[in-house]
Amino acid sequence: MASATSNRTLEDMIVVEPGVEPGASAETMLVTTESSFEEFEHEVSNNLDKAKLSNETASSAVSHNIEIQQDQIPRESSEAKASFTDLDKSTSVEGSDMYELSQQFEQNNLDVDPLRNKVWLAQKKHIFVLSQAGKPIYSRYSSEDKLVTVMGVMQALVSFVQANNDMIRSVHADDTNFVFIVRGPLILVCVSKTLESVPQLVLQLSYVYNQILSVLTQSQLTRVYEQRRNFDLRRLLTGSERLIDHLLNFMDKEPAFFLGAVKCLPLLPSMRDAITQTIVQTCGKIKNLVFAILLANNQLITLVRMKKFYIHPADLHLILNLVDSSESFKTAESWTPICLPKFDSNGFMHGHVSYLAEDCQACLLLLTVDRDVFFTLSEAKQKIVEKLRRTNCLEAINESMNKTSITTTEIGLPEMRHVLYKCKSTAQFWSPGFQVPYNTDEQVQRLLGCYQCLHHRLHSPSRPLKLIFQQLDQETMLAWVTSGFELYVTFEPLVTKTDAINSITKLLKWIKKEEERLFILNSPTF
Repeated sequence: MASATSNRTLEDMIVVEPGVEPGASAETMLVTTESSFEEFEHEVSNNLDKAKLSNETASSAVSHNIEIQQDQIPRESSEAKASFTDLDKSTSVEGSDMYELSQQFEQNNLDVDPLRNKVWLAQKKHIFVLSQAGKPIYSRYSSEDKLVTVMGVMQALVSFVQANNDMIRSVHADDTNFVFIVRGPLILVCVSKTLESVPQLVLQLSYVYNQILSVLTQSQLTRVYEQRRNFDLRRLLTGSERLIDHLLNFMDKEPAFFLGAVKCLPLLPSMRDAITQTIVQTCGKIKNLVFAILLANNQLITLVRMKKFYIHPADLHLILNLVDSSESFKTAESWTPICLPKFDSNGFMHGHVSYLAEDCQACLLLLTVDRDVFFTLSEAKQKIVEKLRRTNCLEAINESMNKTSITTTEIGLPEMRHVLYKCKSTAQFWSPGFQVPYNTDEQVQRLLGCYQCLHHRLHSPSRPLKLIFQQLDQETMLAWVTSGFELYVTFEPLVTKTDAINSITKLLKWIKKEEERLFILNSPTF
């Protein structure tokens, strides 16, 4: 790993030509924030406000995690911790396969305690949601009803620390992180054996909370628990568990979440403009239409907004999750209420959701505050499809959707294996396709984990960095943040600094040349 001195030397060697920052634009339809750091800071300040700490106590809580040693944990909590940490190392199953095995176990062993299930215990990251009264609401890999005792311990830990005018944020035991956030009447807990940092896990828990709000709204959630503290929230979330399940799997494999950005479907600028103008001309006179969003392959094709209104990437991520997890949208037009927590956490929008056509699987969402315009929006959608078909835009969308993502080797950078590039001013990012050696799910997960570690070091609340050059056993990695962009690059393990610098220069020039195809550089409005 390079020292700070060599980092400064390397930074001096990298020269970015004025105006070369790819994807930069004065116009944007997205709220541009550093999501992970923003959520982390919000959680810290929110917890401190609720605990009503003194200035001295608040200063201590901001600067240090609450470290609870094993001998300080009550007996029940110690047993629960041991169940998470003393895993059978021979059990190694990942992702969706692990989830399916866990579900199969549930079906065949209805009376077996999950804490005695090796498959369940071997999961690298558990997510739990419970009420402040200790009522189970959600567990990622098992029925909440079987985890009442474990969730009771979690609630007891939160209450115990609150009783001393403080808020528990994280517990570290061996290679396991226990991360807590308290949002309104809910407690959310992550038990993780991954390399993700506390701010990154806080961000993921915040997404889970926002996913719940997208179904209920903040005001309804608050009102329910004000009226009945022991209310079983699962009654209102029935059927929505799949959204949370899918969201968690989505976050494990998608860098958009920790980057706080969205990826655009590559299109010729003329085609993207034609699609956008078709939507503007067709929907421009429909009252109370706030957003028109066209998506494909979890990527943004275009977004048209009402003037003065913007959408946060976190809300767009929830929309992507809704579309990607709902097969029913492919068979019929849907009229779906959805709360966008960053836009308005206390109210629903109404979404006309439909795929363009059987021969073009791009999804169009028309979001409005008017609950009585389904047929108006349905008619508008049909007009949009007819115009897009006449101008060959559907064909262009299909071609881009079906085309294999370009790799860094095809760009002419053989020493560069992969890259993440984020433009700050537009909250959009670009990445090439994965190539050898990242041609398996396991290797892709490992690579994304390396990116997350670099991202945390660049944005560390206590000691943020600008540039990292890190030589590992299997690859050499570089992470660089400037005023205009963030860059994460993976090289061959023996690449020299000079070759790395030359590659980055070529890469930035290539992205700049292709920026109108890779990014949305304007912000169209109705």
